[in-house]
Amino acid sequence: MENGTYFYFMLFENLGSIKYAFFTLGFIFYCAVIYFNVIIILVIFLEKTLHQPMYILISCLSINSVYGTAGFFPRLLTDLLYDTHRISYEACLIQSFVIYSYASFELTILMVMAFDRFVAISKPLHYNNIITTRLLAFLIVIAWLYPVTFVGIGGLFTARLKICGNKLLRVYCHNYEIVKLSCVNDTVNNNIYGLIVMITTIFIPLSFIIYTYVRIIIICQRSTREFRSKAYQTCIPHIVILLNFSVAVFCELTLSRFVNGELPIALTVVISLEFIVVPPIVNPIVYGLNFPDIRKKIRHLIKASK
Repeated sequence: MENGTYFYFMLFENLGSIKYAFFTLGFIFYCAVIYFNVIIILVIFLEKTLHQPMYILISCLSINSVYGTAGFFPRLLTDLLYDTHRISYEACLIQSFVIYSYASFELTILMVMAFDRFVAISKPLHYNNIITTRLLAFLIVIAWLYPVTFVGIGGLFTARLKICGNKLLRVYCHNYEIVKLSCVNDTVNNNIYGLIVMITTIFIPLSFIIYTYVRIIIICQRSTREFRSKAYQTCIPHIVILLNFSVAVFCELTLSRFVNGELPIALTVVISLEFIVVPPIVNPIVYGLNFPDIRKKIRHLIKASK
């Protein structure tokens, strides 16, 4: 597809006046996502007592939530407000990159968090010597570069394709949907690389996380009740976040296997948006409610702002 051409989001057609209700709900939801996540970021950044690996990683999740939703909600709200639902080819590729790098970064950060909890529980006396500031910074950089590299290369593969169609049956730019609009029938290279990206950015991190938490459970079962209680108190919020995001990603992967039109439009939209919409609002609520240190500092910050 040449520069200057556009894709059209077909799912916004024929919404009628209800689109204004969707716009209002979407705008309120987006503001809530930004508000909750920015509070988490500010509290952890401003409070020196929270400058610990676990809390720094929690702030990374919030930063990622702001990043991912910024790549989706402004575009969604614009499409709901106006009658023209088109996006340039270049902007579509950028949105696809932002959304999928967000999803991949979420899992790599959760993988680093699982490793952090494993060291804290299995080797508590040596934790500070192992999880140093330098190692933490290195792991965060790798957790960011790892998905950006793989997703970015996938985007370059897509950008090289000659596109014949221009109708997207999604509410955001979906890389696989763009590939299906290619004039070339043989997209084996894109499909193979897509599978590689799926394995490296989803299944490998997820497998490591599951293995790590299984090891943690085994260690806890052999420990005292007090130790087990403290360990579960810090791990359960992470596991809740992991399960929430894993279910959302599984729904998105399952949806990709269906041919357009096989599922009701409303169900297609709900399933496709779950991994973009649910984690960014659930993450700060779970961490804000379950970690007393964060909860106390949030109350202090809100009182100070008043």
